Amino acid sequence: MKRLLASLLGLFFLICLASPAAAKEEDTPLVAADKALHKEFAAAIPKDKFKTVDDLHKKWEDVLAGTSKTILLDVRSHPEFNAFHIEGSSHIQSGNVSLIHRRIKEPTTEIWVFSRTEYHAKFVAGYLYRTGYKNVHVVAKAPDGTEGGMVGWLKRGHPVVNYFFGYADKNGIHYSPPPLKERNCENYLREFEGQRGDSCGK
Repeated sequence: MKRLLASLLGLFFLICLASPAAAKEEDTPLVAADKALHKEFAAAIPKDKFKTVDDLHKKWEDVLAGTSKTILLDVRSHPEFNAFHIEGSSHIQSGNVSLIHRRIKEPTTEIWVFSRTEYHAKFVAGYLYRTGYKNVHVVAKAPDGTEGGMVGWLKRGHPVVNYFFGYADKNGIHYSPPPLKERNCENYLREFEGQRGDSCGK
């Protein structure tokens, strides 16, 4: 059983860490417009709101300790999030960014946005600033080159959770019978009703 769990979690890690094999991008007006929009949104993020994975880890500890009400917002896809995620984090995938306004209605709420690396996190954070939010942080690459997002989080050996298997960190898997009840589940957000973990705080 332990060997099976280790193999599965190892596969999940590879999914997250591996860079997708992308076809060569054509330089079309549509692609150029998309890149320009992303650049515009990224420029809307104040310089002091760019944070590292180490900053995220410190904030996460405060959230789990109950000393911070910060929303740690994972904007990866559903398969990525369900494979593993940071305990107590919220989830709304970047493609449904407009739902954030329905879930987080106070524009001064402290939000930390992260994705697999940083590309989608910058887009979402910039979008939130453009639409009126005032206190959004984005987890990006550190000055020393340490990657942002879940890739950087895993490379640092920080823990993740899975709804069915429990906890995993640099020391291995710490199995707990499903369903996993996460700390901070009374405060985190899920994209839609019925998503894994949605009923945790109800």
